[in-house]
Amino acid sequence: MPHALITRRGADRLRAGHPWIYRSDVLRADAEPGDVVRLVGEQRRRYGWALWSDRSQIALRQIAVEGEIEAFDERAWLDDRLRAAVAYRRALDLDGDTCRLVHGEADRLPALVVDRYDDVLVIQALCQGMDRRLGTLVERLVDIVGPRGILARHDPAVRSLEGLERRIDVVHGEVPDRVGVSDDGIRRDVDVRHGQKTGLFLDQRENHRAVARYARGRGLDAFTYQGGFALHLARVCDSVVALDSSGPALDGLRAAAAANGLANVETREANVFDALRELEIAGERFDAIVLDPPAFAKQKRSVKRAAAAYKEINLRALKLLEPGGCLATFSCSFHIGPELFEAVVAAAAADARAAVALVERRLQARDHPVLLGVPETSYLKGLILRRVA
Repeated sequence: MPHALITRRGADRLRAGHPWIYRSDVLRADAEPGDVVRLVGEQRRRYGWALWSDRSQIALRQIAVEGEIEAFDERAWLDDRLRAAVAYRRALDLDGDTCRLVHGEADRLPALVVDRYDDVLVIQALCQGMDRRLGTLVERLVDIVGPRGILARHDPAVRSLEGLERRIDVVHGEVPDRVGVSDDGIRRDVDVRHGQKTGLFLDQRENHRAVARYARGRGLDAFTYQGGFALHLARVCDSVVALDSSGPALDGLRAAAAANGLANVETREANVFDALRELEIAGERFDAIVLDPPAFAKQKRSVKRAAAAYKEINLRALKLLEPGGCLATFSCSFHIGPELFEAVVAAAAADARAAVALVERRLQARDHPVLLGVPETSYLKGLILRRVA
């Protein structure tokens, strides 16, 4: 089997529980792109197996530790890990026919995403090693899950960092243009080919329900996309205003609202930053507000600017919030950690002269598990707040 010789710093990282070895900690690799390699450190000590990339800065992604298995069997490894991931999701007893079946490193299947939309699977192989094994992955998923079709959404920009082509292909069966799904009793059609991520933001599913427990009166959903929060708010609020800059996304929300008999949703296409200021100037007030913006900090160097943007929208939202109302505010920026995010929101509350109480801290849904010691698997954080005065 091919080998990769790693530095002491790389070995220390593995011992601490993180499965990535960066290129700067690889002394030598006798391997082809996408190979499974033996990890070897100083004095020939072995650290298990990893997927090798000759292009990415994440050169090695550990897939098994030394002593975990006697000899590496690629087919058995993929089968065992996929079965364990699917079994975990089935045990969650989720209400609906959408979920994330595989969440990369957290399922010990690095750089692999598999999402389920009813009887269609969407797969993303985001490193050389997983891309090379796409055929086997599809074969095992067909055997384990039995989908009608599997779509490879290989359009994320991260594939370019691996030297991989960006494209979208049906790799098994048939995949319709739109897939009808149900989540918590809400029906909608999902564009799995062109929708953001793999079609929907599945990581917010449980947060939709959590926020709806506190919502009442007049609701506002900012950065609504296709209305995951707006649709849930509409079932408990008198009315909901949904803001987004994407006309097609709002078209999808309107269609879903009509399909579910929710006539109390008003959509407004606008730059959300501008819209929040205009609502304040107009004297509008709300009893429940959701802020679920896109990632403002995609790189570490963007943190300062992103923190200012998060403060701005939270300041505006708190000025629009009635006393006794709830604000649910989220960040999906990995580089904005939970402590910083909470500090930014607290600063916004101080500037808004609003006294707020923390009701809940929220994370991504349970089908997007977090691997302890691997902070990259924990990216979504949220706060549900109550305005006291």
